[in-house]
Amino acid sequence: MWFVFALLSAVFAAFTSILAKMGIDGVNSNLATAIRTVVVVIMAWGMVFLTNTQNGILEISKKSWIFLILSGLATGASWLCYYKALQIGDVSKVVPIDKLSIVITMLLAFLLLHEKFTVKSLIGCIFIGIGTLIMAL
Repeated sequence: MWFVFALLSAVFAAFTSILAKMGIDGVNSNLATAIRTVVVVIMAWGMVFLTNTQNGILEISKKSWIFLILSGLATGASWLCYYKALQIGDVSKVVPIDKLSIVITMLLAFLLLHEKFTVKSLIGCIFIGIGTLIMAL
């Protein structure tokens, strides 16, 4: 099931980029990010209440709170940079560079989470990096 959700994530991310580029014309990138964020917040809390999981907030550990807040800050910084890049650049160039996050994530997972980095992973990272450079040039 994780594969289905990952694939849906990729499809929605693709639409996110195209729809954002279409909507950001003449709009400040920070304002556009704020509007997008409000929509995401409403959707996320809607799902929490729809699935009746709001009581779980009391069970979240201090450590989890810290890392979730840091993750939120990283997400916010990413979105602000992404929208600015979309505003001034071509989607076909911005998106591949943004997807270098795959390579960076894999390296961080290896260094910080001690996940296995296999030959297959290394080859995949190299190909993603090369592909990104080719698409961005």
